[in-house]
Amino acid sequence: MIHDYYLGRQPIYDGEQQVIGYELLFRQRDGAWRTPVDGDQATSRVIMHSFWELGLSRVVGNHKAFINVTRGFLLDPELLPPPGPQLVLEILEDIIIDDEVTAAVRELKARGYTIALDDFVYHEDLEPLVALADIVKLDVKELGAERLAEHTQVLRLHSLKLLAEKVETPEVYEYCAGLGFDYFQGYFLCRPRVLTGKRMPANRINALRLMAGLQARNLDLASLEKIISEDPALSYRLLRYINSAAFSPSSPIRSIRHAIVYLGENEIRRWATLLALAGIDDKPEALITTSLIRARMCELIAALEGERGKESAFIVGLFSTLDAIMDLPMEDVLTSLPLSSEITDALLHHAGPFAHALDITLSHERGDWDALEREDAIGDVISTIYLEALEWVERITPTVHHNIGQR
Repeated sequence: MIHDYYLGRQPIYDGEQQVIGYELLFRQRDGAWRTPVDGDQATSRVIMHSFWELGLSRVVGNHKAFINVTRGFLLDPELLPPPGPQLVLEILEDIIIDDEVTAAVRELKARGYTIALDDFVYHEDLEPLVALADIVKLDVKELGAERLAEHTQVLRLHSLKLLAEKVETPEVYEYCAGLGFDYFQGYFLCRPRVLTGKRMPANRINALRLMAGLQARNLDLASLEKIISEDPALSYRLLRYINSAAFSPSSPIRSIRHAIVYLGENEIRRWATLLALAGIDDKPEALITTSLIRARMCELIAALEGERGKESAFIVGLFSTLDAIMDLPMEDVLTSLPLSSEITDALLHHAGPFAHALDITLSHERGDWDALEREDAIGDVISTIYLEALEWVERITPTVHHNIGQR
């Protein structure tokens, strides 16, 4: 299926680094791929595709959906979906706030809509709008540390939630958390907090050791069975997972050898690696979810491009957050893993046969539509690939977490 639009989402986290919602991102395309779209049209497309065509549960699950609304939609609320606990209306920063807009927001609030102010910069004249807001989003890059602190002090006088956006590093996240922000948006989860002078936690060392064994080349069936069997927790999780509804075997799988024969060597390596990574219990679940989405997207893109060894593309996506998970530079992490040069080249240098799949996946994740528009073949189906990856992750994640029993 070919789409005439890009649809993406960026996660929004709470103070426990759990996802509470997604900002829905949209970009229209035409035959030339570069036709600009005005704000009203973008909002209408997000509503049409997310709420009516695809279904909100398919796009955001049970989380909140943050959608940008323009002046036109504020003044004509009949164009909006009905209010509900999932929907958050983001009032864009370029809207001229006058009496007409303030009255419209007051009416939306009375109808039961949740109101957020996007890229907000405080001014006394905006107090009536702030008084109506449920969430205020502050751009930490635009404001800087000093002005950010000043804004939080003023806004805390109101009964609302503060959301820090464009939070790119763990250090900025900690600064914002210290200021009392409730929600956070940005790529801070995917950046490492480099450990200096500290020993890596034992659970990460064990996971790294396991993954190193599982990724070893020229691994025969007996050696693979031994690596998995020597870790009782992994063996237990793997057998529970394979016997779950995700696989629905015709008869119970009772041994690791039986599991290897049933799934095949490549598949058992993949699922064992996934479970070892997901078993790290001192990292946010959302980071593992990001890894899984990237893994599935890379796999699907590589298969579409005819690359041989789509299993390697899956590992590239899965391991693309290893630096953040291990809190070490990627180069240091990869020296501990016996990976093929194609995988390490993709992760370290964005080179080799699987780099293209990773680059497209990251461009979509960041909402870099200009980069995607240069991808003629993949650009036609990237929204389909993304939605398929989301559905795959939603399908396997509850079972994975249930069988891990640590989240």
